[in-house]
Amino acid sequence: MTVTIYIPCDSGALALGAGKVATAVSQEIAARGLDAKIVRNGSRGAYFLEPMVEIETASGRVAYGPVSVKDVPSLFDAGLISGGQHRLSLGNPAEIPFFARQTRLTFARCGITDPLSLDDYKAHGGLKGLQKAVASAPAEIVKTVTDSGLRGRGGAGFPTGIKWKTVMEAVSDRKYILCNADEGDSGTFADRMIMEGDPFVLIEGMTIAGIATGATKGFVYIRSEYPHAVATMTHAVEIARRNGVLGVSVLGSPNAFDIEIRTGAGAYVCGEETSLMNSLEGKRGVVRAKPPLPAIQGLFGKPTVINNVISLASVPVIMDRGAEFYKDFGIGRSRGTIPIQIAGNVKHGGLFEAAFGLTLGEIVDDIGGGTATGRPVKAVQVGGPLGAYFPRKLFDTPFDYEAFAAKDGLVGHAGIVVFDDTADMLKQARFAMEFCAIESCGKCTPCRIGSTRGVETLDRIAAGIEPEKQLALVTDLCNTMKFGSLCALGGFTPYPVMSSINHFPDDFRQAAVAVAAE
Repeated sequence: MTVTIYIPCDSGALALGAGKVATAVSQEIAARGLDAKIVRNGSRGAYFLEPMVEIETASGRVAYGPVSVKDVPSLFDAGLISGGQHRLSLGNPAEIPFFARQTRLTFARCGITDPLSLDDYKAHGGLKGLQKAVASAPAEIVKTVTDSGLRGRGGAGFPTGIKWKTVMEAVSDRKYILCNADEGDSGTFADRMIMEGDPFVLIEGMTIAGIATGATKGFVYIRSEYPHAVATMTHAVEIARRNGVLGVSVLGSPNAFDIEIRTGAGAYVCGEETSLMNSLEGKRGVVRAKPPLPAIQGLFGKPTVINNVISLASVPVIMDRGAEFYKDFGIGRSRGTIPIQIAGNVKHGGLFEAAFGLTLGEIVDDIGGGTATGRPVKAVQVGGPLGAYFPRKLFDTPFDYEAFAAKDGLVGHAGIVVFDDTADMLKQARFAMEFCAIESCGKCTPCRIGSTRGVETLDRIAAGIEPEKQLALVTDLCNTMKFGSLCALGGFTPYPVMSSINHFPDDFRQAAVAVAAE
């Protein structure tokens, strides 16, 4: 009987050497004349254990990791094919503490199935949501998504059902579903993991959205820095089309829906929905004024649903299991699960899917294991480069949209970047302003000019030039950017800047003192 060996082809795992390990395993199989095959799956998301090699045995899967090329011969000597004991043995991957604590709904198949096997996808519950959707009225689908409490997982947290209902009710000869896969936030990789590890769930979610709203065409806009995601999604769309999941008759129904993969050039501002639409239309990626809203007049002037990858990938399980099942997870107005991406100076970095409600301290200290350096945690930035820096005194904050907003923070795309006590928060504040200045589309003055002036002002603080006056000036600049910018790039840049000033004032005072001492 042919033994199946799983080795991830996920970009994160490849960066850690999974490709070389797969080659070494393949060579070892050939040299030993073994009856085994390699399946390149997605990563389960525990990057501190990657490359992780899994063997399908009679009693279930057995994992080993992190595996390097030099470990491969000894693994085979120890009986890798039958799940033999080795110093890298991890046992049943589902029982590894990092995975055992998770509630995997959106990422239920990531790391388990062959990403490009539709049969494997269906064998693990795939297409059940779409099958229910083709047998339902559009209004029923929209109601299910609305009742589930699903909100935009791309950062804004806007109720998904409201967007869908608006597009469903819009009268037009053409409507679109646009998937925003321009994942540009530092410390985030959930979108990429889905596209590389379980692409059919995104295709299924987009198709359900199309049926619900009357849209017949979808686009996935992927940033150019994700070549593996582009290749996997392109291949998956072709497979779905050949098997009747996409096309003029979705699963044999009267509904038509097709998807096209588009690649962006890597501008951070194209993660903003109107800038993304301009880019997709072949125009310069600049922000559009709203109204009109994209749901009324979006891509090519037609009603458009724009959702993030995780929002759309969460829809199939909602349609399959029902709104109440999904809504039962979470707290307050934050329902369902959220894929938390733990990165930075942290011991156990990776993707952790759980119901809303874990505290920031639980995520960083318990799940993440504290810093990789072993030094004390100084700050945690949540929500990407435009997210606020939270000090340890705020670690009791539950992971919830409203709870973070109440403390001048953002859940955003749920990326968490950990910093130890060597971090200089004045430099981090300057980086935020510089990032905004570089990535600004230039359309509005508060963002374009405010960020440039912000860099100059923070540099004066670092140089010890009238620090109190400069702090007052940067605070005023942040207020103007927050309330005067056309989009969230300029509007959210004040979050990392002001949180640095408010929570870590010593870093700003010490710079002035150090200069004065010289």
